[in-house]
Amino acid sequence: MTIPRLLKEIENRKSEIIQLTSELIKIPTVNPPGKNYREICEYLSNRLKRSGFHVNILRAKGALADSDKYPRYNLIARHQGTYSGQCIHFNSHIDVVNAGNGWTRDPFGGTIEGDKIFGRGSCDMKGGLASSIVAAEAFIAIFPNYYGAIEISATADEETGGYGGVAWLAEKGHFSPKKVQHVIIPEPLNKDRICLGHRGVWWTEIETKGRVAHGSMPFLGDCAIRHMGAVLEEIENNLLPKLNTKKTKMPVVPEKAKKSTLNINSIHGGLEEVNETYNGLPAPLVADSCRMILDRRYLVEETLNEVKLEIYEILEKVKKNRPSLEYSVKDLFEVKPSFTDPKSNIVKTVEDSISEILGVKPEHVVSPGSYDQKHIDRIGKLKNCIAYGPGILELAHQPDEFILISDMMDSAKIMAMTISKLLNKNIIN
Repeated sequence: MTIPRLLKEIENRKSEIIQLTSELIKIPTVNPPGKNYREICEYLSNRLKRSGFHVNILRAKGALADSDKYPRYNLIARHQGTYSGQCIHFNSHIDVVNAGNGWTRDPFGGTIEGDKIFGRGSCDMKGGLASSIVAAEAFIAIFPNYYGAIEISATADEETGGYGGVAWLAEKGHFSPKKVQHVIIPEPLNKDRICLGHRGVWWTEIETKGRVAHGSMPFLGDCAIRHMGAVLEEIENNLLPKLNTKKTKMPVVPEKAKKSTLNINSIHGGLEEVNETYNGLPAPLVADSCRMILDRRYLVEETLNEVKLEIYEILEKVKKNRPSLEYSVKDLFEVKPSFTDPKSNIVKTVEDSISEILGVKPEHVVSPGSYDQKHIDRIGKLKNCIAYGPGILELAHQPDEFILISDMMDSAKIMAMTISKLLNKNIIN
């Protein structure tokens, strides 16, 4: 029986999955600004070429955040089977967020302790990338004459929107349904869950405007910060309670994320912040500008126009009571909700694989935040896409981030089993 041989092959590659994950963590692909993308792509290229993949390293020239100092490099590797058939694609982002403070281990050391590998990006999502590579390599070793193709991509900038990564590749046709039929994104949603999509996003910058004057005579000016305070009060007293009453039918996790949410990302008013070498007092001025960035996450039951209208209505309401208020609203980032049909082929296949490997019925979930499925869905027009991978979601972006080796091994088996189910339909196992 070849399926037991396939699972045994993954067991035999445990040391590989550990080493690969650790080595990927040691390449500090911190974004922003987007460091070492070329280095990690070349590292992966060398490995995948040895496994028989045809590899391309592509720069997203001209994409958002791409620059000569921090170029946005992406890798796409393809292994073609002996016979024609469908293509399954595993997409992982290579960028990680800044390590931050509070670590008790080297965040880029790839430290191995018992069943854990520590490091920034271990969970989100270099462990998932390693699992998909080992799963694909093990499958190819056991089934050298399979139907279809396997693709693995390692892409830039997911943590900052994905525009120099999956979005750029989708615009170039790399996620066309004619070329790729199934996509798995190994984000850390827990090994017994299938993530079907995510909520919508609207980031906006609101600026309230006033008139500058001497701080000793504020009555001669018009304080933009006070205007913003009135906007904040309206948000606090009326909009947030309203959002708390909205709840989606989608299986968003955690439970509180089933509701609409609004995060006040940042506020800045008045003088520009002085250079850190300056230790004097600020100038006595009335603030003539105040800017606030809002991060609004909305539900599939809402429309983006409705979400935007809520903010405009608040601003107009405040303006009625403060006639001197002038404001502007600038769209920064918007993503519609994405949701894959639970009855789709990729969902049912991964569901069966999880049940066979783990002996449990997997939970269907939806992510509170967006990830690169948004670009595969909206730009690539490819609906047969899910997120599935090892790692505990709550550990992402935390100090002492880690991934369990046992989870990676289980997920690699589930991925390999899924490949076999999709590409070996004409082979009796």
